Amino acid sequence: MKATHTIIRRKSRQIFVGNVAIGGDAPIAVQSMTNTPTTDVKATLNQIKAIENAGADLVRVSVPTMEAAEAFKQIKQQANIPLIADIHFDYKIALKVAEYGADCLRINPGNIGREDRVREVVASAKDHGIPIRIGVNAGSLEKDLQKKYTEPTPEAMVESAFRHIDILDRLDFNNFKISLKASEIFMTVFAYKQLASQIDNPLHLGITEAGSLRSGTVKSAIGLGLLLSEGIGDTIRVSLASDPVDEVRVGFDILKSLSLRQKGVNLIACPSCSRQKFDVIKVVNELEARLEDITQPIDAAVIGCVVNGPGEAKAVSVGLTGGEPNLMYVDGKTDQKVSNEDLVDTLEAKIRAQLKLSVDNL
Repeated sequence: MKATHTIIRRKSRQIFVGNVAIGGDAPIAVQSMTNTPTTDVKATLNQIKAIENAGADLVRVSVPTMEAAEAFKQIKQQANIPLIADIHFDYKIALKVAEYGADCLRINPGNIGREDRVREVVASAKDHGIPIRIGVNAGSLEKDLQKKYTEPTPEAMVESAFRHIDILDRLDFNNFKISLKASEIFMTVFAYKQLASQIDNPLHLGITEAGSLRSGTVKSAIGLGLLLSEGIGDTIRVSLASDPVDEVRVGFDILKSLSLRQKGVNLIACPSCSRQKFDVIKVVNELEARLEDITQPIDAAVIGCVVNGPGEAKAVSVGLTGGEPNLMYVDGKTDQKVSNEDLVDTLEAKIRAQLKLSVDNL
């Protein structure tokens, strides 16, 4: 089913994280972050691969020590996806990972220390042609801002951001993106909206410390959805207390729901009720699990009865309507009858056949 509204994205300058364009007219990038000890090279590489296979464009890796920096060198040599090195306080770590090939440095210039140290980090980023991500977090605002505002506010977050921006401006460095994250939805939204109207650098969106898979998904969908629907945002991370792969999947689902990014199967399904002619929930869950490897965009519908079924099924590439018998539709036309026992197998086969057909016709 075609979207009835097109989101007009905020015009931002474009930067590159590795070979991934951020901002401008580039697709909104999805990223996640490893949660394995960075010094465990094998475990971290395995997690990066899983995140990449889930469809992520970028992966952030925490580098808290020099030992972790040496591990990052090995990780970077073997990873296939651009890596963002997350560094706090120790400018020497930033210099080291830049030398080792980091595709982006996530730092706050203000917590690196003296300006001569910041100058060294920025000079290294320039030399290696890598961007910086300024990351402002409501939970770690500067002490004087905490005193001035008494509590985290959107205005305090924006003021903190401009402190870091001013440092980079003085050093004639504009190859950066910014994030303004809070765990409170409206604080995050209002901070991003204020900053978005004042600068043209790319913005990385996130609701920080959003929570568990269920509650964090809801908070992130609302917060990011409010911003994305107004055209704000060039990269996103859904911060969940869950497997990083879940973050990527939820991120893409948010973008797909707003027609901002098409990747994989967009599965439309009814919530099921007593009218259903087959077990909708079971079929949808099994089908979704089987189709996780698909990266090409395709719309499919699984509807349990004939009330809404035909209308939804005819509007997608492959649709199923429950009935006596169940009917499958392909490109808006009746295709075949399907028994309950064969539903998942037949749907999967038909979806893969349609994808193959679309590739062959290119």
